[in-house]
Amino acid sequence: MRIIFIFIVFLCSIFVACSQPDDSAQTDRKLSSDITPSDIQTHIQFLARDSLRGRETGTAGEAIAARYIADHLRQFGLQPLGDDSTYYQQFTVNMSVMNNPHSADTTSFSDDERIARNVIGLIEGSEQPEKYIVIGAHYDHLGMGSFGSLYTRSDKQIHNGADDNASGTSGVLELAQYFSENKPQKSLIFVAFSGEEMGLLGSQHFVENSPVAIEQVQAMINMDMIGRLKDNQLLIFGTGTSDGWSDLITKANTDSLSIKTVPDGTGASDHTSFYNKQIPVLHYFTDTHADYHRPSDDTDYINSKGEDRVLEHLKRVILSIDTLKAGQLTYTEAPVTQERNVTLDGPTMGVTPDYGFDGKGMRITGVRADGPADKAGLQSGDVIIRLNEQELEDIYEYMDVLNKLEEGQSTTVTVRRNGSEQTFDITF
Repeated sequence: MRIIFIFIVFLCSIFVACSQPDDSAQTDRKLSSDITPSDIQTHIQFLARDSLRGRETGTAGEAIAARYIADHLRQFGLQPLGDDSTYYQQFTVNMSVMNNPHSADTTSFSDDERIARNVIGLIEGSEQPEKYIVIGAHYDHLGMGSFGSLYTRSDKQIHNGADDNASGTSGVLELAQYFSENKPQKSLIFVAFSGEEMGLLGSQHFVENSPVAIEQVQAMINMDMIGRLKDNQLLIFGTGTSDGWSDLITKANTDSLSIKTVPDGTGASDHTSFYNKQIPVLHYFTDTHADYHRPSDDTDYINSKGEDRVLEHLKRVILSIDTLKAGQLTYTEAPVTQERNVTLDGPTMGVTPDYGFDGKGMRITGVRADGPADKAGLQSGDVIIRLNEQELEDIYEYMDVLNKLEEGQSTTVTVRRNGSEQTFDITF
């Protein structure tokens, strides 16, 4: 998942699946148990194996992953929706100069072009085949970490991206299998995007070259990093992109998940491309962690039972959308909670933020080895409450202060750790 520094205050919410378009005539639709933790784990283990070498966009490892996804869509009976009656929608990536989406730096590649591909399958609706719901996730990752990596040691290691985003890709496959056996009323498009880590390239190509009329897409649901459900907490972005989302999500929570919702339609993942086309979107996310964009994001840490619960919730949301009448789920411009400065122009501290934290300050979930924070003595779990003698209310103020600092500058940082305040000297 591309992490642009955008952070939000969350609200809790969730639905019971509707089988009738009329809200007054809701009944439960029987859900099969096709989605299983073992199948989830199987998909992730294949996609995150060392032999695929991190699935960097346009590489042989990514092509193997694309073929794996296409083979399963074919086995499930989905219609190919790519170029020339295939499952693949190809696009070209110019690798001569690629902006690193994770920092203000620019990373240079060899002067060549690569062919990348989205993988797309269709389940045609039984009653409204001309109306579409897009269910997607990116399947590319960072390869050997030549760009976007938070791993700072000199040796190159494979970045397998088990959570980011083999977990979301597994979700696409599991939901495609379920709905291939439980036909929807509206048409469902299942798509695995490439090029997300290089700047949402695959999803941008999809919306600009849509295989169906883009104005007929009723909603887009994105899964990015859904493999590490912890303490039953699920984050759902995009709830402000339609007035209908909150009710659907609330009714879907028959598993008693602790759901926090974020209204913003833009963010650092593929749903943004669809929101920019005025399509209601949701982004499912089980939060970041210390292994994000590091070689340690591996299958050992996947919570497949937790992902199963996330997908069951998402399945009920899709079933509900499927039965809605025209006009019951329409685009609205989402309230902007990220209007403040989210661009990092100053030095980095070398920490991973906790996106689910809604207290005062900025909570750390990971500390990069040998980075400024690590050398200063900061730890995962610390809450930064003061930087450069300025009080921090939230992540935005943290970013504002960083942008005023310079490389090589020394100052102090105060954290709350185990109920007490501690102050450290730090050099950027």
